[in-house]
Amino acid sequence: MMQKFCRWLLYKRLGWTTNVTESRPKKYIIAFAPHTSNWDLFLGECYALAEGFKCNFLMKKEWFFWPLGPIFRKMGGIPVYRQKHTRMTDSIAEAAIKADTFALCITPEGTRSRNPDWKKGFYYIAQKANIPILLYGVDYEKRQIVCTRSFIPTGNIDSDMLDIKNYFKGFKGKHPDNFAI
Repeated sequence: MMQKFCRWLLYKRLGWTTNVTESRPKKYIIAFAPHTSNWDLFLGECYALAEGFKCNFLMKKEWFFWPLGPIFRKMGGIPVYRQKHTRMTDSIAEAAIKADTFALCITPEGTRSRNPDWKKGFYYIAQKANIPILLYGVDYEKRQIVCTRSFIPTGNIDSDMLDIKNYFKGFKGKHPDNFAI
């Protein structure tokens, strides 16, 4: 019922389309960009529900106040404590290794504001857990969700990050001025 509603809302009512050629394996990380608006969470969740899969996501801990905290946790939200050094990438990678299935969506920019210095946690998690990164781009101008490439970290982080950033070059976020490669 919820899947049918989300399919109607996203594709019929809101007019979004998809160009997704990469399949989702049992374990993966989604690198989602550009992230320029709070609407990106709604869009991503609606897409996942419409396509019939569940994906956890990272979000700064400040959003996990009552009554939103329990809602975000139910949706799959994982609070990030940015002020503490918690070795979060290590613990998430360990969880991915131990799990039968694992899906985590991360916005590499780490913020909705303009940030050319992308966070690398998603890369390290994928590398440590030996799982692919699915590159999901959102284009508000074309109203399209795109995933035509997956990526296995090679260990050459500078080269790999440049390659990943180049994939997202042509996408227009809700607030395009807030997106930087």
